[in-house]
Amino acid sequence: MTTALAASQPLHILSLDGMRAVAFFIVFLAHAHLGSPFPGNFGVTLFFFLSGYLITTLMRIEFGDSGRVNLAQFYLRRTLRILPPFYLILWTTTALVTAGYLVGDAFAFPVLMQSLHLSNYQLIINGYVGYPLGTYAYWSLAVEEHFYLGFPLLYLWMRHRGLSARDQALVLGGICAAVLLWRTVLVGLVGVSIDRTYIATDTRIDSILFGCILAVLGNPVLEANRLAAPRLARWLCPLAAAVLLATFLIPGTFFRETVRYTIQGLAILPLFVAAIVHAEWGLFRLLNLGPVRFLGGLSYTLYLVHEVVIYNVYEVEAPRLVQAAVALAISLAVAVGVHFVIERPLARVRKRLSYRMAPRPQRAVPATSFAPSRPDR
Repeated sequence: MTTALAASQPLHILSLDGMRAVAFFIVFLAHAHLGSPFPGNFGVTLFFFLSGYLITTLMRIEFGDSGRVNLAQFYLRRTLRILPPFYLILWTTTALVTAGYLVGDAFAFPVLMQSLHLSNYQLIINGYVGYPLGTYAYWSLAVEEHFYLGFPLLYLWMRHRGLSARDQALVLGGICAAVLLWRTVLVGLVGVSIDRTYIATDTRIDSILFGCILAVLGNPVLEANRLAAPRLARWLCPLAAAVLLATFLIPGTFFRETVRYTIQGLAILPLFVAAIVHAEWGLFRLLNLGPVRFLGGLSYTLYLVHEVVIYNVYEVEAPRLVQAAVALAISLAVAVGVHFVIERPLARVRKRLSYRMAPRPQRAVPATSFAPSRPDR
């Protein structure tokens, strides 16, 4: 048995790195064109959910202990975590494309929009011309950056208004419902393109907010688990898995670009709780294996670089499986280099900026549920 939170330790939640690794490999397999069964868009949805849950959990801890959230330190931590690897990969790729060492073109304005985290709307308006090949997926980083800019202010407003956890969840759920309605109008009445609903912040932000909802109400790290283990194991998790599978199989653009994101966000909830609270169960145990957690820690840089590598490796004729293996190996090598040269030194800086959790009453939970270790992603 261990405690939920350790005083004066950065928060690290077991299974989260493993889930990041799963999310990355779903995206990688889809981009590697190893077959249609790999729903790459769900990998992005899972990344979104993870970000919303973790960021809100960290803010909830800080506000609960001190009555405030230091926004300057919050934004500085996000900047140090996200921007150095992002700009290194983007600008290095752009330089190598311009010099002719990598395939494709790189035009100044699209790269500028990527640098300003506006590429998702630039892609919707002007298309994919001029982006370095393999950097299209940076639209999802733009969505997350928009979330980081706006959500802390909304969260602090709710807390200063004295909203209960239930009311906070209702506010966030109302926003998710409004986003679903907006997607339905855009697809059903306006007839917009798939890109308009798939990559725009105003139509995808709910995938992040579902993670925020779990963080404010029924948070498996901060609260006693309200879902009994037998109920989770016997029907909630199997039902959630079945629902997710159905969302991959149901055809049609209208379903895919409207309610599918909402259904997936709801289905992730019980699986996420089980992965954290019952990390010793079945396949959830794999999420906490050392190599899996290490890969999860590299997932951000892997996400940034993998498709650039794929486009260039696939220029060489070889069996597709060999091409994918080589692309993965090169991506891992780059990610490990960035991790040790850039991410680790900056992690020490972020650690000094991290909120130090105050001592609190100890609550017994399963030892496999979480462990304070290193700073958040």
